[in-house]
Amino acid sequence: MSAPESSRARGVDRVVGIFKQLHIARRPMTMRELIEATGAPRSSIYELVAILTEVGWLETASDGSVFFGREMHYYGSDYATHNDLISRAHQSILALVKRYDETTQLCMLEGNKYTVVLSENSARPFNISSDIGVKVPIPWTASGRLLLGHLSADEIRSLIPGEDFVLDNGVRVELDEFVRDVKLASERGYCCTEGLSNAFRLCMAAPIRDRTGLPVAALCFMTGRDTDPQRRAAMLEDLIQSAKALSQPYRLP
Repeated sequence: MSAPESSRARGVDRVVGIFKQLHIARRPMTMRELIEATGAPRSSIYELVAILTEVGWLETASDGSVFFGREMHYYGSDYATHNDLISRAHQSILALVKRYDETTQLCMLEGNKYTVVLSENSARPFNISSDIGVKVPIPWTASGRLLLGHLSADEIRSLIPGEDFVLDNGVRVELDEFVRDVKLASERGYCCTEGLSNAFRLCMAAPIRDRTGLPVAALCFMTGRDTDPQRRAAMLEDLIQSAKALSQPYRLP
């Protein structure tokens, strides 16, 4: 790679780094915070922020803090419109939230992690939710157990880092136990977990499958562990049927 090409590549990496840090923070960041978080030279960050602000990818507030600009919203809207699954899933999620007033999400795998792609919270004062785009260890989730159903035990072991089997409360999920959970979820066509990543959380998940039958996403309810059993059963059945409807042939980018 020539020197100019190497310099341009570093510039792209730094732009990606700025976007990632803003997404992680989920709030405007000062220039000092961006420089410290990215580890890039001060002059480079100032120059890139100026360029990205000029084209509308970033916006700078009166106090000098930086956040995503309006243009980024347009690009995200374009993606959601083009991706048929995302578009249809959003309508299903809105309908489920309206019926049950429970936080509902669309979840997918991103590499060896799990992430929330869409989320609509309940209107109740107390609700349980996860932030969109934040990467979470797969063993912490019901969705992760569903989305690995096509993998062997060896493939699961190779995919998931060992440290990801330790929950945030310090409890370790044993690999053999996790593999059994994955197999059971695949056989049942749904997965429910209680108290994994949150002591009070009940998560219900149902798989959305592609044309070949592989699970590519999961539709999820996030609710409390004290949810009435009859209500649980009704929610789970509706969730499964909604996920099956979304599993009809769809268009991906």
